[in-house]
Amino acid sequence: MNVEAIDRLAAIRERLEHDGRVRVADLATALGVSEMTIRRDLETLVDEGLAMRVRGGAVAVGPQPYATRYGQHARAKTVIADKLVGLVPAGATIALDASSTIQRLASRLGRARDLTVITNGPDTFRSLVDHPGVEALLTGGAREPRTGSLVGPLACRAARDLLASHLIMSAAALDPGLGSSESGLDEAEVKLAFADGADEVVLAVDSSKLGQRASARAFALERISLLVTELDPTDTRLDPYRDHLPLL
Repeated sequence: MNVEAIDRLAAIRERLEHDGRVRVADLATALGVSEMTIRRDLETLVDEGLAMRVRGGAVAVGPQPYATRYGQHARAKTVIADKLVGLVPAGATIALDASSTIQRLASRLGRARDLTVITNGPDTFRSLVDHPGVEALLTGGAREPRTGSLVGPLACRAARDLLASHLIMSAAALDPGLGSSESGLDEAEVKLAFADGADEVVLAVDSSKLGQRASARAFALERISLLVTELDPTDTRLDPYRDHLPLL
């Protein structure tokens, strides 16, 4: 492999880590090479276990740093968080996952009253501790070094034992046949543990995750009580999910 190819692969890796997804046509234009060359480069990254091919490009494999995820699709996540605020019940106990989407919801709960929130996300916890009407609880557990979430047996034990009216979470991907999936088994296990003690499971994902699959299976559509996206519920991109679960 020559120096030009090595530099090109490094640029694609960086784009994948930052954006989570790349398109063949966009890379070919940006890097000044043919689409065939980009396809070969993506196959190299697939062989390295860093990417998974999808139609028109590739998506990153494995968890991404929290700071990177927080900045992705920021406008869509803001719309989702605004929708979610109205779903938080007064005087209840709820569970929130460690996702960057749900952290935006946490920062909007300043007017909550008599609300108990348990989360496995240190950033989400920090967003809640200064709200006088919120009792914030952190699960404990081992810190996943890339995502920053707390995982493992201690996190799962706390998540399973506190009974909540709602689990409000995101996911790495949502497929109409498979359901939701996560970037790793540890992430999926904590969310499943939260769901064991929750009456309702609210899934909040931006539209870039629709029709996608990540590496660890999580929830079947039948276990999800409500799907919240930034899209209008009548948007045709939601048609594959429309017959399976309510949309907001």
